[in-house]
Amino acid sequence: MSAVARPQLAVREFQSVGWVASSLAGAEFAALATALSLGLLVRWLAGPLLRTHIGPEQYLGIAAGILALPIVHYQLGLYPGYCLGPVERLRRRLLATVAVFGGLVAFDNLVQRGEWSRGVLLSTFVFALFLPALAEAGMRWWLIQTGRWGIPVLLLGAGETGASIAKTLSAERQLGLVPIAFLDDTPRLWNTFVETLPVLGPMGLASDFAERAEAVIVALPDIGSRDVGGLLNELNFPRVIVVPNFTGMQTLWVTARDLGGALGLEIKRNLLLHRNLVLKHFMDRAIGIPLLVASLPLLALLALCIKIVSPRGTAFYRQRRQGLDGRVLNIWKLRTMHPDADAVLAEWLREHPVEQQEWTRYFKLRHDPRVLPFIGTILRRFSLDELPQLINVVRGEMSLVGPRPLPEYHLEQFPREFRELRTRVLPGITGLWQVTARSNGDLAVQESLDTYYIRNWSPWLDVYLLARTVSAVLLARGAY
Repeated sequence: MSAVARPQLAVREFQSVGWVASSLAGAEFAALATALSLGLLVRWLAGPLLRTHIGPEQYLGIAAGILALPIVHYQLGLYPGYCLGPVERLRRRLLATVAVFGGLVAFDNLVQRGEWSRGVLLSTFVFALFLPALAEAGMRWWLIQTGRWGIPVLLLGAGETGASIAKTLSAERQLGLVPIAFLDDTPRLWNTFVETLPVLGPMGLASDFAERAEAVIVALPDIGSRDVGGLLNELNFPRVIVVPNFTGMQTLWVTARDLGGALGLEIKRNLLLHRNLVLKHFMDRAIGIPLLVASLPLLALLALCIKIVSPRGTAFYRQRRQGLDGRVLNIWKLRTMHPDADAVLAEWLREHPVEQQEWTRYFKLRHDPRVLPFIGTILRRFSLDELPQLINVVRGEMSLVGPRPLPEYHLEQFPREFRELRTRVLPGITGLWQVTARSNGDLAVQESLDTYYIRNWSPWLDVYLLARTVSAVLLARGAY
């Protein structure tokens, strides 16, 4: 923040909401048409096995019902979906898809008497679960890159809270909230910049921005002592978002409740709901068992490569880690290091004291002398060394998604409260830290991301992180 010449509000043309919504709906419509075509192709290929013929009358009704799905998504606020995070978009999308296809099945059984092709319906459903989501994500990415995504947002309060919100919105561009300026009642902040945004004057000028901003965010730490009702009544914007100063509070799955004229916030503690934990365990086994079986040939091949490169040690090894409720568990991994890795590390850090700081901050080294040549690098870069932990998942000792089980020397660097918080959930093979920061995140980043996951946990968040894991691993982002 620095005083400069009087800041001016930068003029930027924002694409109309209707145009953006139409673009997203068009992309999804094309993806659904593709899903139906692939469903028909699968049914045609399976025709010799089923020995039944299908005609247009057996799938035209399905087409009409499926291609109406964008209308349902529009009603759920997915077009354009500004202010919705990726987890909430995923939840609404999956629920809508299941509901629409469930309705088609019910209609076919109750009204059509089974006239429609179940093979086409089932195949199309499978493709419709992910193709429209990929198309929508691709279209949103293009809109962001071309500057067509988002609505202008005015921020009230240029203090620490407001600056943090501005920084977050600039980083999380997919939310579609583009901050354009601050207003603040602190005179010393006027005509300065905060997070590259101009502070144009007091909050009394908010009405002057009613034609230039579609949303306003009230980011005032001491909002409780102000005339909140009067302030909000003066804000004639389509969207008004109030950011309370509840540091460390859960942010997902919070619902506003009307308590006889008083505003209440219902915070769903998903970790305490038995049905959610049962669903998480079911998801782990439903996905983990097939993955373990499919990975057995690959595990055998990788183990052979390890033995060829480093015949002195075993291909697999166990590590003692802290699990649910603080219980100690043994996790399995493919060996990526030399058998005398600890001695190699100690000697390396002694000879290269500059890298001691990197080790202390990340507990990782970009150029780690302990790692086996070639095979060790490949295993670590694509996280293949974690594959044997599918055994722990199937046994119920770990989850597919959760905070990583860390060695004791790593855990000791965290505050006691955070270490206790981690024991409330099963450790996971992947997690929020893995798909965002990975090796580039230091202790503070890891604590922040793991805390967010635990406090905001839900099955939907797990599904989102599993989807993100695929791209993170394939692209080897942040891994070394």
